[in-house]
Amino acid sequence: MFNANYQKRREALRSKMAHGLIIFPGNNEAPCNYPDNTYKFRQDSSFLYFFGINQPGMTGVIDIDSGEDYLFGDDVTMDDIIWMGPQPSVKDMAASVHVGHSAPTGELKKFIAEARRQNRPIHYLPPYRHDTMLCLEELLDIRVAELKKHVSLELIKAVVVLRSVKEPCEIEEIERACDIGYEMHTTAMRLCKPGVKEQYIAGVIDGIAASYGSMNSFATILSQNGETLHNHNHGNILEAGKLMLTDAGAETVNNYCSDFTRTVPVGGRFTSRQKDIYNIVVACHDHAIDFARPGQTWKEVHINVCKVLAQGLKDLGLMKGNVDEAVAAGAHALFMPHGLGHMMGLDVHDMEGLGQIYVGYDDETRPSDQFGLASLRMGRRLQEGFVITDEPGCYFIPALIDKWRAEKMFTEFLNYDVIETFKDFGGIRLEDDVLITADGSRFLGQKHIPLTVDEVESIMNE
Repeated sequence: MFNANYQKRREALRSKMAHGLIIFPGNNEAPCNYPDNTYKFRQDSSFLYFFGINQPGMTGVIDIDSGEDYLFGDDVTMDDIIWMGPQPSVKDMAASVHVGHSAPTGELKKFIAEARRQNRPIHYLPPYRHDTMLCLEELLDIRVAELKKHVSLELIKAVVVLRSVKEPCEIEEIERACDIGYEMHTTAMRLCKPGVKEQYIAGVIDGIAASYGSMNSFATILSQNGETLHNHNHGNILEAGKLMLTDAGAETVNNYCSDFTRTVPVGGRFTSRQKDIYNIVVACHDHAIDFARPGQTWKEVHINVCKVLAQGLKDLGLMKGNVDEAVAAGAHALFMPHGLGHMMGLDVHDMEGLGQIYVGYDDETRPSDQFGLASLRMGRRLQEGFVITDEPGCYFIPALIDKWRAEKMFTEFLNYDVIETFKDFGGIRLEDDVLITADGSRFLGQKHIPLTVDEVESIMNE
């Protein structure tokens, strides 16, 4: 399905660059505790996007000027075959993705040295693995500490333009990841009962991803202490009256991701107070999907969702004053100190390694330094084909509440006496994956994970 697209992607990238060579180092195996015991291999996403080969030890090169593409890597030895079985040759792998030239890894240094001798520009993306940094240091004679100063901004911007708009085959793959995510989250809901250890549920849903030959798109967040935004501790025993927040997704065998969050009542029934807050977050979640469309900035979607949150909290007596002024000042960020969502695709935070300022922002839409809004990873104008997460939340973080109250922060907008009574509440986040369409947006996945109070209670009490 993808093989015919890689050549088109490389040609599209070439058309956006002036001249020189582009080098895409693939990832190598990463030892866990000794060389032969490695972590599960994960290829570099940009190498995957343009070369599509999910094998370690490969490097792709695009010659902008000649129109030629190259794949460098080493064929397996007989010892490798004994342990791993027969493997395709580098030449065959190159041909499978329409790359015309292949050569052993040892030839790469000579190839790059000749280009440098001719004073040709060598473009590369920001490296994030130390072995890649060492490789680039050797190839380019740039010290590791200086590599990030010499990354190609021209290349970063060109890659962001191409990877941001998802092709139909990519959307299909993301939907497959969403379908696995549906099974993970509905299983978590059914297992959420008093006396069950968080680790058991986290292990079961991680195993669902593995059972499809996939893996988690990120480390599962599952906790009854959902006020900690990225809570990877799974050591609690679930207690009646608490809320369990599960933020988890799958990555398919073709490395496309899903990312969902649901928050459910331990034991299967929301309390009245939990329903009040939960329904505010549902309203925020639904407002985003109604508001998101091509031409609209995601920053404005975020701000409008924050106004829905602030109005709901004002109706409950936790906030006061003018809602627009409260959101403009950032008072609502006591309850939602993160952004509404992020780009998603081959990375769960798509292309974040290229620099969030280039992925989520542009010359028109710039990031903010205001608490809460500063954590918005994506703010720029939406385009058809973007895939983005819609993930509003409402959290009661005792340490943050105490700090703001002691500093008399936003007393004109926050009813601290009422907020104090919610310090044992925890947190709620609801997240779905959204495709921006020609005239609006839609949720991804064949089935929608239960969301409303009635839907959640129904599945939990089947």
